Amino acid sequence: MANCSLFLLLCLTWSFFFLGTYQITSQSQVLLQLRKLLEYPEQLKYWNGEGLDFCFMSSSAQVNITCQNNVVTELKIVGDKPNKAYYYDGFAIPNQTLSDSFSMDSFVATLARLTSLKVLSLVSLGIWGPLPDKIHRLSSLEFLDLGSNFLSGSIPPKLSTMVKLQTLILDHNFFNDTVPNWFDSLSNLTVLSLKNNQLKGPFPSSLHRITTLTDLVLSGNKISGEVPNLSVLRCLHVVDLSSNELDSTLPKMPRGLVVAVLSNNSFSGEIPEQFSQLSHLQQLDISFNSLEGAPPAEIFSLPNISHLNLASNMLSGLLPNHLRCGGKLEFVDISENRLTGDLPSCLSTKSEGRFGNFSGNCLSVDAGHQHPTSHCTEADTNRKHSGGKNVVILVCIIGGALVVMVLLAFVFLVVIRRYCPRGVSEQHLLRKAGPDNSVAGFSSEMLTSARFISQAAKLGTQGLPACRPFTLEELKEATNNFDNSAFIGEGSYGKLYRGRLENGTQVAIRCLLPSQKFSIRNLKLRLDLLAKLRHPHLVCLLGHCIYDGGQDNYTINTVFLIYEYMSGRDFPTQFSENRSGKGLDWSERVAILIGVARAVHFLHTGVIPGFFNNRLKTNNILLNEHGIAKLSDYGLSIISEETGSHGENGGDDKSRQMTIFDDDIYSFGFILLEALIGRSGFAGREALIQDELAFLNNQEERFRVVDSMVMATCSQESLSVVIGIMNKCIHSESWSRPSFEDILWNLQYAAQVQATADEQKMDKTSYQ
Repeated sequence: MANCSLFLLLCLTWSFFFLGTYQITSQSQVLLQLRKLLEYPEQLKYWNGEGLDFCFMSSSAQVNITCQNNVVTELKIVGDKPNKAYYYDGFAIPNQTLSDSFSMDSFVATLARLTSLKVLSLVSLGIWGPLPDKIHRLSSLEFLDLGSNFLSGSIPPKLSTMVKLQTLILDHNFFNDTVPNWFDSLSNLTVLSLKNNQLKGPFPSSLHRITTLTDLVLSGNKISGEVPNLSVLRCLHVVDLSSNELDSTLPKMPRGLVVAVLSNNSFSGEIPEQFSQLSHLQQLDISFNSLEGAPPAEIFSLPNISHLNLASNMLSGLLPNHLRCGGKLEFVDISENRLTGDLPSCLSTKSEGRFGNFSGNCLSVDAGHQHPTSHCTEADTNRKHSGGKNVVILVCIIGGALVVMVLLAFVFLVVIRRYCPRGVSEQHLLRKAGPDNSVAGFSSEMLTSARFISQAAKLGTQGLPACRPFTLEELKEATNNFDNSAFIGEGSYGKLYRGRLENGTQVAIRCLLPSQKFSIRNLKLRLDLLAKLRHPHLVCLLGHCIYDGGQDNYTINTVFLIYEYMSGRDFPTQFSENRSGKGLDWSERVAILIGVARAVHFLHTGVIPGFFNNRLKTNNILLNEHGIAKLSDYGLSIISEETGSHGENGGDDKSRQMTIFDDDIYSFGFILLEALIGRSGFAGREALIQDELAFLNNQEERFRVVDSMVMATCSQESLSVVIGIMNKCIHSESWSRPSFEDILWNLQYAAQVQATADEQKMDKTSYQ
């Protein structure tokens, strides 16, 4: 009997040991896979083998792993890719995000294998794409921080099922859907922080039902509407709703509130007397709103208030002479309001240890920085008298607007039926004839109207200098008076020179002659529109110079365009290096093609009206010192359009627009073809189609025409995907050609297929 008991004890001990070993091994594999998916960041360089016991690794400020019972319960990683972009289009950005091959779906699916995870913090790792619903598989999660990444789209609804979640931080991302209204499903939530995204829609009413909430941070979004009564949230200590579009009166706040930041909105009405009862309040910032009336004297004397900012509102009236200031008040700003009378002694800048700003009012102190009393009293009187008139005016405006909207809707329907039978958006095909020297669909009205430039035009402006006018003297100095040593070459748009500005910046200067006689004003409008084009895969336009030949007669002689200088070689040059083994392999070529496709897609859809007919060719694809592809000579048809092209002598406007719309797609097809064959500069495209395509479409005959470097480094599946989309691009019928969305999808799929094939090949090699 004793032997039997001993045997059972040994079996039980062995089973626990085996189970624990299996758990450690399994979780180690998951962590190593996460390292791979994160593309081997420097912070994880010590995760270098399956024999590593992650549960006993020392922690650092960048990486921390905590285990309980041999399973990972806490994972924190802080990377070195903080989100500094102003705008994001949903794709990978070189040197800021993880690469094109990163899959957010695969990454979250791998994370979900850490089933006991309670704390997850992945910050500044360059993670990009929509956050998938399967994040809810981490059902044990209590703390989730995915801040400072490039997450976009909507906040996944299935987050509402993670009932154990106490802290949710999604700051500094690009979520751009409406703010969810299911947060009350997270019954244990204490911290909700969604600041600096692009969330929109009304303030979520469900928030005032989360009685456990202590921190609510929604600043830096586009949230609008009314904020409900927050006084029911008795645990709430921090509220930050700044920099939104909220336009209600100030909401009531809980008595235990410590920090309230409500600045940069459109809050109106008076400051509630209830704010005077917030005895725990330390910081109150309600600046840059439309608040009126006299500020309650009691908020200056709150026992714990240290920071009080009421600046840039429409506050008016007298501040009482007997006003008392709280003993902890260190900063007070009541500037840019309509306050009158004397400044209470406790607010004087002479008060020890207290900073105050009172300028821009009508106070009887600091006369150099105050308005006359009439400025404040007249403004207040006018506002009161205009109240009744405003109601009548508002009714008239609303009625008139309704009539105009009905008429516009009718006109819009007529135009759509007449000009868009195939569903092509007219906003991308604007072409307006007129006497104002307008070409390429850009009238002067359109050029001067900022609303025709979408927010996408701001893409890539981070870190790039603003476009500015240059003088001819600056350009002469940069090029040694356009010396032959600075000459780079000459193309269809004129001569190109290399120069160095006074600050040491290298530039490329394009010298071109406008083919049409624009007025100075019209040309400047066109150049300003061209300057708005910013994208990671477009050569940046740094400035321009308009030269009138020294005649000062408003006749434009020459236009100089100043671009960033690309120190790498152009795309076709890499073809000639294939024989020496230094050329681009297939993966590198596909990456370049994806970058160019994104640039053209942006030119077509990122701005309104779009830029078409960009004369795409491989010679205009330049590489920087990091091998990143950028498109040059884009959009120049707005300045130098050849007359008589695109069916000027025949066909209606719509057919001409469709020709322009499809021209870039057709040209891009030949860029794909040249990337496959490894040659550029063909004299006749049609002859090339006849000679080469027959071999390309036959898998067994491809080796005859496909570049040897491509054949040596590609998978057949990836190659077939690119050949397929190329065939569609150069189809003789324009209606059969794909959109650039389709082109991008196919190229990205080809890159993904190639990456998978390369991994399998590498694994097979290492196994052998």
